[in-house]
Amino acid sequence: MNKKLFLSSSFKDVATLLADFEKNLEGKRVTFIPTASVVEKVDFFVKSGKEALEKLGVIVDVLELTTATPQEIKSKLTNNDFIYVTGGNTFFLLQELKRTGADKIIINEVNSGKLYIGESAGAIITSHNIEYIKSMDSIKEAPNLENFDALGLVDCYIVPHYTNQPFKKIAHKIVDSYSSTLNLSPISNNEAMLVNCSEIEIKSNLI
Repeated sequence: MNKKLFLSSSFKDVATLLADFEKNLEGKRVTFIPTASVVEKVDFFVKSGKEALEKLGVIVDVLELTTATPQEIKSKLTNNDFIYVTGGNTFFLLQELKRTGADKIIINEVNSGKLYIGESAGAIITSHNIEYIKSMDSIKEAPNLENFDALGLVDCYIVPHYTNQPFKKIAHKIVDSYSSTLNLSPISNNEAMLVNCSEIEIKSNLI
């Protein structure tokens, strides 16, 4: 399977790395899913992520899962060139992905080679299970979530904002709690995890 994933804590801080990873960005359409941010008070990263994509020449096509029709979800996820999932509450995001069936479509598309770009919650969701992130995000935002099984696109567990406020303390606590049982990949806001088939590397945009 020719999987390509670009996983970050803060997309705007590493957008230049995407241009190296995926050479053919100009004029491509991305399905942009801001759903995780719906329940958050702070959501500036949605706008900055969108702007960073547009600066790279990508056409942003927003797909809000809480209001989209099943036809719209299927059409945008299958017809557009890339998939981008923003940050926010990971549990709410997983709940809505499962409720709408978007999770299965995304898994199929990514396993077929479509580039997936995930920021914070959008990166966490690619692991097999998201229970490990419960001290960073509130489970209360997802009352209808029956289990924590996620997309299972990567075999590691991203811990975003590892050295960055306001999540630094929580991120370190997660690493301390789970490093002996899970294959954790802590990344800072200036790093991205690049997955190309079975090759995984963490790159920094700091000189």
